[in-house]
Amino acid sequence: MIIFDCNGVLVDSEPLATSIASQEFMRAGFPLTPDIVAHYFTGRRPADMFAEVELASGRKLPAGFAATVAGATLRRFRAELRATAHMAQALSWLRGPKCVASSSSFDRIRVSLESTDLIRYFEPYLFSATEVPNGKPAPDLFLHAAGKMHVHPRDCIVVEDSAVGVAAGVAAGMTAVGFAGGSHAGPRLTEQLRAAGARVVISDMRALKGTIIDLRGW
Repeated sequence: MIIFDCNGVLVDSEPLATSIASQEFMRAGFPLTPDIVAHYFTGRRPADMFAEVELASGRKLPAGFAATVAGATLRRFRAELRATAHMAQALSWLRGPKCVASSSSFDRIRVSLESTDLIRYFEPYLFSATEVPNGKPAPDLFLHAAGKMHVHPRDCIVVEDSAVGVAAGVAAGMTAVGFAGGSHAGPRLTEQLRAAGARVVISDMRALKGTIIDLRGW
């Protein structure tokens, strides 16, 4: 089975998401730039991000802050979000079971995939970190997805664009493929994904089919 992260893998969402979160943090009096949000929280659950910001600053975020960020994100995604280049082509080529396991809420996963016409490849196999006790880099979400799909973790390949996501896949006993082709990818991302345990790193989704075939032959 192939398990796909959503943000930064299926959809090119990270620049939008970090910009929106930064804007709302700034409005609330927390000076977090998009670069800071991306550096510390890419691949993480929003709830974990908010908790860590409160802990680090010693201040509470405004009441309803999570809902404010979520609402702003969904509005921008519906208007501006695009699928990762060649993603539909790559998904059409792949055979066998596949699912989405994302740190985002179900609403954000669904809007992301509906806005980019990718949901037809996955529904109803959508899994959110809101369903498990611990978010990435803990293995909980990937183990949850494998259990629901009745597939042993060792038979799963995870496609991830963040070090915490790769680490979660490895911790779950799965094979991790890193993706470093999103518009948010910096010059060190390939190195970071490999350091986290990615078996292979690709930067173009047209390489995914061959990569999966090779990994299944190992």
